[in-house]
Amino acid sequence: MTTETRLEADSIGTMEVPAEAYYGVQTLRAKQNFPITGTKLHPVFIKNLAQVKKAAAITNNNAGLLPKDKADAIVRACDEVIAGKWAEEFIVDAIQGGAGTSANMNMNEVIANRAGELLGCPKGSYKMVHPNDHVNMAQSTNDVIPTAGKLTVLDLLAPLEKALGRLERELAKTEEFDDVITMGRTQLQDAVPIRLGQVFHGYASMVARDRKRIEKAHKEMYTVNLGGTAVGTAINVSDSYFYKIVPNLEKLTGYPLRQAEDLFDATENLDGFVAVSGVIKTCAVDLSKMCNDLRLMSSGPKTGFGEINLPAKQNGSSIMPGKVNPVIPEVVSQVAFHIVGHDTTITMAAEAGQLELNAFEPVVFCNLFESITTLEKAVDTLIVNCITGITANRKHCKDLMESSAGIATALCPHIGYKASATIAKTAVKTGKSVRELVLDQGLMSEEELNQVLDPYLMTEVGEERKEDEARKKAC
Repeated sequence: MTTETRLEADSIGTMEVPAEAYYGVQTLRAKQNFPITGTKLHPVFIKNLAQVKKAAAITNNNAGLLPKDKADAIVRACDEVIAGKWAEEFIVDAIQGGAGTSANMNMNEVIANRAGELLGCPKGSYKMVHPNDHVNMAQSTNDVIPTAGKLTVLDLLAPLEKALGRLERELAKTEEFDDVITMGRTQLQDAVPIRLGQVFHGYASMVARDRKRIEKAHKEMYTVNLGGTAVGTAINVSDSYFYKIVPNLEKLTGYPLRQAEDLFDATENLDGFVAVSGVIKTCAVDLSKMCNDLRLMSSGPKTGFGEINLPAKQNGSSIMPGKVNPVIPEVVSQVAFHIVGHDTTITMAAEAGQLELNAFEPVVFCNLFESITTLEKAVDTLIVNCITGITANRKHCKDLMESSAGIATALCPHIGYKASATIAKTAVKTGKSVRELVLDQGLMSEEELNQVLDPYLMTEVGEERKEDEARKKAC
């Protein structure tokens, strides 16, 4: 069965394009040139490219440069793409040479053919609406692509921020675990007592800090170079378009966009994307560290730490019956490794730009968009399939704390560091408890020891300690 085609020409030559395709010759040529990843343009990026084209059509019409019938058809075609129609027409690879020209022309051709169709022209004729002359009017790949990229980052960051907010709230298990005291560890060795609620509160504070960093990262994306065209000189741009395009795009998107004061800088440099990637990487690293802790604290369940229980989600082995693995924390860490690799790629791509343009935006966007979306999905599964179902092994935590020689630290202000160290070493060597050894040696009275080795008192900080002392005096 043969597919009907139409003949289209560009500056390279002619090609047979599927007759019913909304894309054209430049798009098809790009698909053949860049069979790289098999991954198409991100759908949110496609939406935002259409937003830019819509704003441009409106602005050019207001400037008296684009006739109303053509502008209205372009706007209608853009609205269809924004709504998710014609997704199958965007066929170029996410990683492509040419600084994103292939992506830009894919959009220009789809919009031109659909708008022409709305005006009664067959696909491929471009008599009524031309991809370059009308859809791309007053634009360049070099200001369209980075602007659409920044809008996409803003769109993708929003659900990630919401997910991190939910995670922060779920981690704030201070009340639930406040009475669970276990042994804190430094360098994987017994240190001093700590409340499990304090551990989780620390994680919540970490996530809150990451969320605030991401909020600040928004500012990096609000400044766009739209209107600067090829190198920032605004060649082929009317005064009306130059001053109105960003405000019009702002109205369409709802974001507080501003045109860069230095359009040369904004066209040459990708440091804003590097900054966002760095924030995402930092968050991923923090979450992976927390997940390492969760795996350690839940290890065993009989021969490891066994302080907490993670929800059982699936069989952990094809050979060992009954084994359950911490698969959710494991996948979060793997996402973090993935994001760290992406961040390196983004960093090197930003560094590799030359002179008036960085040609490597496609690989920056491909990696950055994936970093944000995979982190959001990792956070979602971490909340739903792990954090909300964590329980504490209260008695085991208490036993670990009471059997540890680490509580000898609390003796230092009363019997001195040297004597306390001797007690700790003897406890480890003989298996006797710190309490037992202190009483046997008559170093403190039982009443004094009960107060000094009060595990809750050892974990109180600042105002908590003052309040507790006030309550005891009142009694």
